[in-house]
Amino acid sequence: MTTSVTPATTAEIMRRFNDVFINHDPADLPELVADDCVMVSVQPAPEGTRYEGRADCVAFWTALASDPNTSFTPTEVIIAGDRATILWKAVFTTPDAADTVFGDGHTSYVLGVNVMRVKDGRITEALGYTKSP
Repeated sequence: MTTSVTPATTAEIMRRFNDVFINHDPADLPELVADDCVMVSVQPAPEGTRYEGRADCVAFWTALASDPNTSFTPTEVIIAGDRATILWKAVFTTPDAADTVFGDGHTSYVLGVNVMRVKDGRITEALGYTKSP
């Protein structure tokens, strides 16, 4: 059976996903993430870390969204059918927070992008990339 994902569905899922990080409130994550979700984090370079399944992806994102020393702001969200691209800026409130999250050498902020896929109203893929120092 094939399913269709409308841009409106993808946009709504991305809005809710971004709100998790903007508001530091991961409560909606389990509802947004598919059982078979695959997420690749931005670190360590060069390939990041691969997380498979809802539990692992939700655990990673919950820790990130709950971190009071990191604030994420989406600067642009591009929707194309079942795909979304989120350009974002992460700002760190403590001197070592950037290095802890994104690796050595960052300053008080980092720019990044997530390439996302949505199926049946849930996130199935998330690939994260950042600028390197």
